[in-house]
Amino acid sequence: ILVLGPDSSLGPLIFAAISPLVVAGDVPAKAIALAGMLAVLVGLIEIGLGVGKLGFVADLLSSEVQVGYMNGLAITIVVGQLPKLCGFSTDADSFVEELREFGANFDERNSTALAMGLVTLAVLLVLPRITRRIPAVLVAVVGATALTALFDFDLSTVGALPDGLPTPEVPWTEANDIGPLLVAAVGIVLVSLTDTIALSTSFNARRGEQVKPDREMIGVGTANIAAGFFQGFAVSSSSSRTAVAEQSGAKTQLTGIVGAGVVVLLLVFFNELLADLPNSALAAVVVAAAFSLANFSVLFRVWKVRRSAVVLSLAATAGVIFLGVLEGILVAIALSILLFFHRNWWPRGAVLGRVPGREGWHSDTGDGFAERPGVVVFRWEAPLFFANAGIFSQQVRELVRERKPTWVILQCQAITDIDVTAAGMLERLDNELNAQGVHLAFVELRSRLHDLVRDYGLHKTLDADHFYGSIEEALADIAATPGDG
Repeated sequence: ILVLGPDSSLGPLIFAAISPLVVAGDVPAKAIALAGMLAVLVGLIEIGLGVGKLGFVADLLSSEVQVGYMNGLAITIVVGQLPKLCGFSTDADSFVEELREFGANFDERNSTALAMGLVTLAVLLVLPRITRRIPAVLVAVVGATALTALFDFDLSTVGALPDGLPTPEVPWTEANDIGPLLVAAVGIVLVSLTDTIALSTSFNARRGEQVKPDREMIGVGTANIAAGFFQGFAVSSSSSRTAVAEQSGAKTQLTGIVGAGVVVLLLVFFNELLADLPNSALAAVVVAAAFSLANFSVLFRVWKVRRSAVVLSLAATAGVIFLGVLEGILVAIALSILLFFHRNWWPRGAVLGRVPGREGWHSDTGDGFAERPGVVVFRWEAPLFFANAGIFSQQVRELVRERKPTWVILQCQAITDIDVTAAGMLERLDNELNAQGVHLAFVELRSRLHDLVRDYGLHKTLDADHFYGSIEEALADIAATPGDG
């Protein structure tokens, strides 16, 4: 089972996409239409990706960059809600301007609204730490609404919900709104699909079922289009609701139909329940949701292992904060791609040898590391392609210059591809080494790449007899070769 619905990670994204397009004085219908159009765009993109078998798109954001993106989003949302939490509003449209205007207008705060917002926020943050059985959001919202109605506080409130069920209609918006909404839709799709596929995989694994990401995308996309045409906003999978449904014994998607029926009852018979909900309390709910997006503790753990990942994560955070939430999506994707190229552009190369008490060949671990005289065994831990071909040849040349071997054995187990640029580099490198009396040998090269080397015509330069199945086989052949053993 997989329960779909409003998601805390998408709420701030949707808010960030719509709020710049709505100005003071606009009727609520415009915001509803914008949210509906955004949901439709999200659905169309998801269905397109599913039909095109492009489920891998969900992996475009690396985990560290996604953490940075979410941290930046959390900071931006919290700062944007500070004026509402204090009972006033600003016209700022950027992070820096929001901070500046909040400080300049802080004297205009409504003390009652601020107190209501802080108490609501405290309930949202503290109650879950005490017990998970009582829904904190329900307690906070009902409590704030009841207090406002009972004591008739002078606070701006949400107002009554629309009476009755929504009728299907096309969410028309202005043409110049489509561009910003489309950019936001791409970001929502990436975040939604990453969560959806991970969630469905984990829950289905318990039941021994396989997940088909493309079908998941089509299903979620269809739900989003339906939401858009019924004046709803983009939806995604919900880990908490799915877990609750499973623990309650749910086995099929009938669970979602029952939940939808309850929502229908609220709209038809209880539409004024939230009329007295203070906007400052609603801002506290948004702030609490933003807090749940942030994860700074993981950066401290990763810093000890891979500092470059933390730097990229912080760069993604800065992109969201200073360039904007929507532009931050593109920054996060670009950084993920940059991280991939960086790890393959500057991979680790290691000289292998024997280590006492251990089988096989290992990189230098200190005492007892032994190499074969006249032979350097070098392991390359990445595909060989245009971006790292020069680095590879440079490292091999340095090894030859420093160690003066007669043989360089390349351990190729981690090499998954050799492009045209790398093939040309290998040909030139082999000629250069042969001129110095050094032979180049290849060990554990994948059969597909061996065929590729032959198709490149490299066997005219690289000796066809210098390809071996193991390091031991290569050393045995070298020992049997006159003048090299």
